[in-house]
Amino acid sequence: MQRTLSIIKPDATSRNLTGSINARFEDAGLRIVAQKRLCLTKALAEKFYEVHKEKAFYDSLCEYMSSAPIVVQVLFGNDAVAKNRVIMGATNPADAEIGTLRRDFGQNIERNAVHGSDSPENAEIEIGFFFSQMEIVE
Repeated sequence: MQRTLSIIKPDATSRNLTGSINARFEDAGLRIVAQKRLCLTKALAEKFYEVHKEKAFYDSLCEYMSSAPIVVQVLFGNDAVAKNRVIMGATNPADAEIGTLRRDFGQNIERNAVHGSDSPENAEIEIGFFFSQMEIVE
């Protein structure tokens, strides 16, 4: 059993897709064991995405992620990181498989509805950024 971080991005929360996205996680066998809706400041977005600081998209990503509410959550289940990445689909919605979150709900490569951890190690770091252990109830 494993944990992973999921973020429902501003483009999805503004279109009231949180429930539909959560249903996909649960239907795939992942449990939502922590969840909160919040607004990132630009400074917090910059800190969270610091790994991308040297990339061309960094500033626009941080601006976008601090533009409206997001939903951060911890998903729990067998091979949760890999399973969530399959559920999300490719980063670019145009390249994502039919039936994935990004294909069904994403608008473009930046406004692609969801973020998910890319490894178990990064999942623990990302989860720790948003949640205390007391907030995670498996």
